[in-house]
Amino acid sequence: MSLYQRINEQQGGQPGQSSGVPPAPGGAAGANGGGAARTPSDPAQPAKPAASVPRRDPALNELRHRVHQQLIDELGPILFDRRLSEQDLRRRVHEQLHAAIAAERMPLSAADKAQLIQDVSDDILGYGPIDKLLRDEDVTEVMVNGPDLVFVERNGKLTKDASIRFIDSDHVRRVIDKIVSEVGRRIDESTPMVDARLPDGSRVNAVISPLSIGGPFLTIRKFAADPLQIDDLIRFGSVNAHAARFLQACIVGRLNVIVAGGTGTGKTTMLNVLSSFIPEDERIVTVEDAKELQLHQEHVLCMESRPPNVEGRGEVTIRDLVKNCLRMRPDRIVVGECRSGEALDMLQAMNTGHDGSLTTVHANSPRDTLARLETLVLMSGFDLPVRAIREQMASAIDVIVQLQRLRDGSRRVTHITEVQGMEGDVITLQDVFLFDFGAGVDENGRYRGQLQATGVRPKFAEKLADQGIRLGPEVFSRDGGRKAVTGR
Repeated sequence: MSLYQRINEQQGGQPGQSSGVPPAPGGAAGANGGGAARTPSDPAQPAKPAASVPRRDPALNELRHRVHQQLIDELGPILFDRRLSEQDLRRRVHEQLHAAIAAERMPLSAADKAQLIQDVSDDILGYGPIDKLLRDEDVTEVMVNGPDLVFVERNGKLTKDASIRFIDSDHVRRVIDKIVSEVGRRIDESTPMVDARLPDGSRVNAVISPLSIGGPFLTIRKFAADPLQIDDLIRFGSVNAHAARFLQACIVGRLNVIVAGGTGTGKTTMLNVLSSFIPEDERIVTVEDAKELQLHQEHVLCMESRPPNVEGRGEVTIRDLVKNCLRMRPDRIVVGECRSGEALDMLQAMNTGHDGSLTTVHANSPRDTLARLETLVLMSGFDLPVRAIREQMASAIDVIVQLQRLRDGSRRVTHITEVQGMEGDVITLQDVFLFDFGAGVDENGRYRGQLQATGVRPKFAEKLADQGIRLGPEVFSRDGGRKAVTGR
């Protein structure tokens, strides 16, 4: 039995007694929308050493390029034939590859030949030199800064991987073109920046000339093959079991939740975990720039924005999708991120019967989250009074979950804050859980602190109790946080 399940059972006083909140679903969240692959947030583990390798022989690079182009010419239509299984496609590619190398009659050592076969196979069937990094479960992010400069993130730390090299900038560009074409996006001089995704949902950003100096730039934030669940976040120290139970109660109780944090703090991962608590009998509509959320409920409708075409027409924005999903009879609306005028439509939805909606915002603290939302609403193009915007936010938002990426590389929930209402022209906030920074760091530089209850019971606890969702006093007691961490 997991620590989280054990705490859940203890809420009613006796094992097995119902606490009003269903147990955590089994397969929930994903990825690293905010850089959250399945790795502990423990920087104490040494990063894998990057081997220093010499640049390959130009003649081998030329042979590799020639063989690659020959296979593309011969197998072009087959490579995109969905009727062909992956195993059959791989077999056909390898047959043609061996034949092409034999026809070249260039003397190669066994090691050079094996490396050539591997490189060309990765280029045709995968994503070139970075293919092995994408298969490495320890790697959470891949950053290509040019053909000779590749960085990876492992255990929250960035390191240069000298063993990964592209032939030239054109080689990087071919990999980028392959990635973006698979999801119907394009990248060229007229559109030199693009957001895309891999088939597994991993987030991709690419920038090419003339914007990128020194070669095309490619950034991939990987999704975990085995999605993170709430037990994983507890084990990593991102939250404790009482805070996890509290968040589950907020979602089941249909409170509106904003997940806030900086870039790479794990907002998408937290949004996935929170979305996993939504009951199976509710209709969920998700809206994203590029599909990242991995919801396992049956009644889920996923929508993705669309960039303009070559003529500059046909763009469908997040705001357009949020407006449209209001006509789709959703029980819950989940927006991957509010970054513009769609914040106003999201607040309107939260205030007009779509309780229990979720979204993420870039902000560094709960108070900054409100200021950020206020700015985003003003970007909607309507000249609204500031007080009217704040009243909307105070009425719509119930909880702010603040995440932070600490100096030790770990990603932690630092605040779980209740939005209580308005006092004059100011929105009042009350912290329900806070991270204990005062505990200091250990000998490895890792923070000793944990998320602790402040001892304050939120006002909406009565609303949850009216729905049969009871949270015992131990959830909000200062000592309860330490018990949740130790399991005693």
